[in-house]
Amino acid sequence: MGIEQLLEKAAQYFKETELNRIKEAYEFAEQAHHGQVRKSGEPYILHPLAVADILVDMQMDVTSIIAALLHDVVEDTTVSLEAVQDKFGRTCAMLVDGLTKLERIKFKTKEEQQNENYRKMFVAMAQDIRVILIKLADRLHNMRTLKYQSEESQRRIADETLEIFCPIAHRLGISAIKWEMEDIALRYLNPQQYYRIVNLMQKKRTEREKYIEDVIRNIQDKLREMGIEGDISGRPKHIYSIHKKMSSRNKQFNEIYDLMALRVIVDNIKDCYAALGIIHTLWKPMPGRFKDYIAMPKPNMYQSLHTTVIGPKGEPLEVQIRTWDMHQTAEYGIAAHWAYKEGNGSPEGTFSDKMQWFREILELQKETDNASEFMESMKMDFFTDLVFVFTPKGEVIELPAGAVPLDFAYRIHTEVGNRTIGAKINGRIVPLDHKLKTGDIVEILTSKHSYGPSQDWVKIAQSSHARSKIKQWFKKEKREENVAKGREAIERELKRLAFDPQALMTDEKLMEAAKKFAFNDIEDMMSAIGFGGITAAQICTKLTEKLRKEKEAEEAQALELTNEVKEVKAAPAEKKSRPVSGVRVKGVDNLLIRFARCCNPVPGDDIIGYITRGRGVSVHRTDCTNIPGENTEEGNRVIEVEWADSVESNFHVEIEITGHDRRGLLNEVLQVVSESKTMISAVSGRSDKNKMAMIHMTILIRNIEHLHAVVEKIKRVEDVYSVQRIMQ
Repeated sequence: MGIEQLLEKAAQYFKETELNRIKEAYEFAEQAHHGQVRKSGEPYILHPLAVADILVDMQMDVTSIIAALLHDVVEDTTVSLEAVQDKFGRTCAMLVDGLTKLERIKFKTKEEQQNENYRKMFVAMAQDIRVILIKLADRLHNMRTLKYQSEESQRRIADETLEIFCPIAHRLGISAIKWEMEDIALRYLNPQQYYRIVNLMQKKRTEREKYIEDVIRNIQDKLREMGIEGDISGRPKHIYSIHKKMSSRNKQFNEIYDLMALRVIVDNIKDCYAALGIIHTLWKPMPGRFKDYIAMPKPNMYQSLHTTVIGPKGEPLEVQIRTWDMHQTAEYGIAAHWAYKEGNGSPEGTFSDKMQWFREILELQKETDNASEFMESMKMDFFTDLVFVFTPKGEVIELPAGAVPLDFAYRIHTEVGNRTIGAKINGRIVPLDHKLKTGDIVEILTSKHSYGPSQDWVKIAQSSHARSKIKQWFKKEKREENVAKGREAIERELKRLAFDPQALMTDEKLMEAAKKFAFNDIEDMMSAIGFGGITAAQICTKLTEKLRKEKEAEEAQALELTNEVKEVKAAPAEKKSRPVSGVRVKGVDNLLIRFARCCNPVPGDDIIGYITRGRGVSVHRTDCTNIPGENTEEGNRVIEVEWADSVESNFHVEIEITGHDRRGLLNEVLQVVSESKTMISAVSGRSDKNKMAMIHMTILIRNIEHLHAVVEKIKRVEDVYSVQRIMQ
């Protein structure tokens, strides 16, 4: 497509002056991208042109079309944002800036950079929804041209699209973009399944089309008899939706009957219900399969009547009935309703209320400076499955799946949440951790004499919105108590590490630590420790940094292995050395002992020593793969060691837990470890596409019996498959 075809299409709803502005933006972008080509070998300008074309199909405003044409000029050319603002206005520049990646800032990892890019985009989107509409069009065209990318990039981009951009399109009701992106993503993530479904659908196509033609003719005749004008068409199921149905319900293709749905579009709501009555007289409706999304629209503004009937030949037939306006909303969602005035990116009327979750994005990003945490919260609150519950007055409240009454209370109002003392679901009193289901009527019981949130509420609440409000309360209402708790926590941690709290907790040193963690003063830092915003261990690491370095330097200087290894082994009198770190070295006294990180031995393990060059004796488990063989030159440095009679230290042990990926699994594992009075020094987790969760945890263990007890408790957690001690 060229600019002339775009202008011709846009002329259907734009004035001459607006068309001239679009042409001017195209010429500006073409000059900026001159000489640049995409991986396909095509001139780069064809990409922004294609993005603008998708937005014209959605009948977006002129500022959006101009921003689409310019969306890559700041990121990929020498054009500055100021130049865009001078020529095309502040609003257009703001949209372009929201779509520009943070390429010039240096990040530690690629993932950190990507999360910051998303954070920037979502914050811009919350201020003006057009940012994400342009981004969705940009992503759709990139998906259409994915074949020119490497196989690794294809899978990464397809995965990212399913995880982030398809849920956004769904939340905004833009099904036309969502379905196409889902189908393309499946083609690259699971090509075998994709083409299998395509071939199976192709085989049944002729038979299915003949069946649909007969059904349409029957309905059309009945509508005419009733004087109703309607457009009826068959809509084939999308490949990704068939794939999901086969996967989630464990069905074969030949067991899925609703491969084709009928869509009936009429002029008004009265005709929608009349058409429904006609269809129900023609064929028997299936019980429980009627949904009235006209009287009760979905949160993304989708409206339609859905019914499934036993059609001709006894096969289930899904029918959707809607007006033309509803159809436009079903295809383009928020874009179909977005009423702009030039320079004003705010929706009008009650439409603003339906987009409440945008404002929550702005609140969310204020709560955390960490982009990864922000993205995790976004995925938890906005990209997960949803439940829809009612207030006692009948208002619909949308919450993430797994939400509890506390999430509902804080969604209504912060003060309602803070004063909550109980909840009723469908008239019955339930605990605050009761899982809400779609259709529940929720009533929150409050009291003016409530003491406020409990610390347990942070664990009970499932939405990041509720958790942040609870933490805010503790931060504000219990500042003095939190400051005292923070000081006590630092003192305890320093004593545990065998440091003198009085020597390290001076105002100068505490202020230095506060600045490192971006706190205004010492009290802010102490308060943050008290309410759980940061751990005492993090602060103590900074406070003890200098002393630890000095200690390590002293130990390195004191270490002198002057005797050859063979002489050490052949010492005439075998005497037990003074136990250092709970280990004795046979035949040698006063040697520096350190525990190997590759196998992390603990009391009770069979151990062996290895004399390193310049770093003392390294203690390994006897089954450690890093111990050299006896016949090798390095094998001569192996020495016998044994555990002392009593060991009071704690030892780091790394374990890997695998299980079924479900909400709350990590929390339950952490709770079990905590209840066993075992310290956790590090934890990380990930999951794969097969819903297999892998949790990597480093814990502090007294001895092998302690380790076995912790492992057994973890194994008893529901959905945990295995717990393994790992070596690096």
